Parts: sequence; structure tokens; C-alpha cells
Amino acid sequence: MRTSLNVPESVLDAFDETWRAEGLDSRSRAVREAMAEYVESHADLEAAEGDVVAVLAYDYEHDAVVGDLHAVQHEFGAVITATSHVHRGEWCLETAFCEGPAAEVRELVYRLRDFDAVARVTVMVLGADRATVED
Repeated sequence: MRTSLNVPESVLDAFDETWRAEGLDSRSRAVREAMAEYVESHADLEAAEGDVVAVLAYDYEHDAVVGDLHAVQHEFGAVITATSHVHRGEWCLETAFCEGPAAEVRELVYRLRDFDAVARVTVMVLGADRATVED
């Protein structure tokens, strides 16, 4: 299947440099692998049921979204046990340490990803009720 994407030139240049340095034979293959890694990186959280322990790391443009992010953090205060915040110019890096129902942690991740000024959200599931997670 063919598709087209709008990607900033600087991101595409860095992507092309990376897949070539890794010895892949085409940009298409690199995109397929990147998509597979993206799907796999979310599989644990998507499959989890019951309570989970997770760390969310996200970066965002401070002035564009900080008030909205604080509102979301307060809304999900029952599952966010702690946060850590670092300023890097106009951008910030934040971590949220979470514990609680998998469905609520998933919803928090989705809400964070809804903001255009949030560049990415990375999720690491540290533990879950393994009795209900399919292997």
C-alpha cells in the first residue's frame, strides 16, 4: 500500500541519515520497522488489565500548553503518584509516575497525546497484574 506523509524536512533528513547508517535498504523498510516498534512499545499497556505501575515521559512546548497539562494532571491525580519536571528553553521534559487501573493510565496517555504542543509521550510499564495480561 502506498501512502504519503507530511514530515518536516529536518526530521526526514535525520530519519534518512539514521536508516542509512543502520544499513537498511530503503526508507520504506525503515518506516515499516519504525511503525512496528511503535505498535510494540504500546502493547503492554494496551493489553494490561487491573492495576499497573508505569512511567510516562513527555516533552512539550511550555508556554503553549502548560496550563492545560496541569489541568489534566489534576484530573488524573488518583493515578499520578509523582512528577518530575525539567526546563530546556521553551521546551520541557516531564515524567509522571503512575499507579492504578490500566484503563485510567491509558486514558491519561491518550489525553497527553491530544495536545499539539506535546511532541511525544513515551510509556514504560514497570508492572501489572500479570494474572490478567496475556503473554
